[in-house]
Amino acid sequence: MPSAPKPAEYRPETPITQLADWLGDEVRVADFPQATLRFRNDRWAAAVGLENLSDENWVRHFGRFEPLPNNLPTPLALRYHGHQFRVYNPEIGDGRGFLFAQMRDSSDRLLDLGTKGSGQTPWSRDGDGRLTLKGGVREILATEMLEALGVNTSKTFSIVETGEELTRGDEPSPTRSSVMTRLSHGHIRIGTFQRLLALEEEEHMRQLVDYCLTQFPGPPPPDDAPSRDEPAVQLMHLVVERMADLAASWMVAGFVHGVLNTDNMNISGESFDYGPWRFLPQWKPGFTAAYFDHAGLYAFGRQPEALHWNCGQFAIALRLICDAPPLIAAMERFGPLYMEAVGRRWCWRLGVASRGLEEDGKLVGACEAAMAESGEQPDAFFYRLRGGRNAEGELGALLAGYEAVGDSHEYWEENAPESMLIDEVEAIWSAIDERDDWAPLHDKVARLRRMGEAHGRAPAPCAHISRNSI
Repeated sequence: MPSAPKPAEYRPETPITQLADWLGDEVRVADFPQATLRFRNDRWAAAVGLENLSDENWVRHFGRFEPLPNNLPTPLALRYHGHQFRVYNPEIGDGRGFLFAQMRDSSDRLLDLGTKGSGQTPWSRDGDGRLTLKGGVREILATEMLEALGVNTSKTFSIVETGEELTRGDEPSPTRSSVMTRLSHGHIRIGTFQRLLALEEEEHMRQLVDYCLTQFPGPPPPDDAPSRDEPAVQLMHLVVERMADLAASWMVAGFVHGVLNTDNMNISGESFDYGPWRFLPQWKPGFTAAYFDHAGLYAFGRQPEALHWNCGQFAIALRLICDAPPLIAAMERFGPLYMEAVGRRWCWRLGVASRGLEEDGKLVGACEAAMAESGEQPDAFFYRLRGGRNAEGELGALLAGYEAVGDSHEYWEENAPESMLIDEVEAIWSAIDERDDWAPLHDKVARLRRMGEAHGRAPAPCAHISRNSI
């Protein structure tokens, strides 16, 4: 999604219904004891023509989940499998969420409204289908920070407090409850394809490939790509391109997702479903976000490898309808695409014009070394060196060859940058939990959006870089 949404009329369209018989299960929303509106994202509501809803009607649709006009009459809990910390699990699906609505934006893109914490489904297993209010607040903070840093992320659309007391083993309980609605460019996951492979549903696999190519289109494969006209091969190339850019965007943002299972990988290339996320306090590749990730499988520095591995699982799933060699050829593009994306995004965040793959690679390496040696927090590092200012030594020599991008926004002249370290997240939540004070959260959201304006839109990926380019 672009960083600045464009207003649009409400245009409902539900192509998911063509697949619904085998892709999902109709479900009912939980009957919550209360529905108190806590957050509405009018910035993105305008992009789908819903910003003029009154608060009362907003809660009707996003707290009680009355269907939107001419939209899905009944929510769908989607079915999928997935590798969870690389152990295959066929017993998962939308266990506390559902697909609520679909509509087009001003660019004719299909966007989904999906939920988290909306109640039990056939895939809940032993879960209660609920979301803590703290979990909803954390998702607001994650998505707003990532959007401001140019990451292709889902948008936290709405948070409604639901009046239940929840017990959780990893935070003080009982704790407050909520239901969240997120806006995303699709909810089809790598795990959705893995399920079809496991069930050997070849025809459904072909239908899902066609759906993804139609609803999440992108550039064709490179001219020299084998079997480039086959739909499965086309989709494989798109997913590899998107995942390589997503991995790069997390690294440049200093972000650790925490749980990179294949059921958390969206075919559209969006980052979503934020659980134990963190932003780096220091540049340490071994930093982990999830307290249960004892082996560091999804540590900060291993995220590119994790997304590459997940692409491999997608290729295995597509083997149901496609030969292996062209899928492998697409997989081989991940490394070069990732390196190009890191350089491009790194220069964007530093506020300098890219000088190409080789020179940008040197700059990235020097910056990483400088942060590792000094222990400087990454947000502070990028802010201090914006446009090449304040650079000394080897880093100064490298940045002297780069052209600064004009930065007229007053944000760049302030004393310190915005950040999102865990202490600040906890302080924002404490104000809500202890005093029901929402002002720090809303103030932080406003400041993050201002930071996003100062950065401007992230540069578009160069998808057709050759695997022989580096």
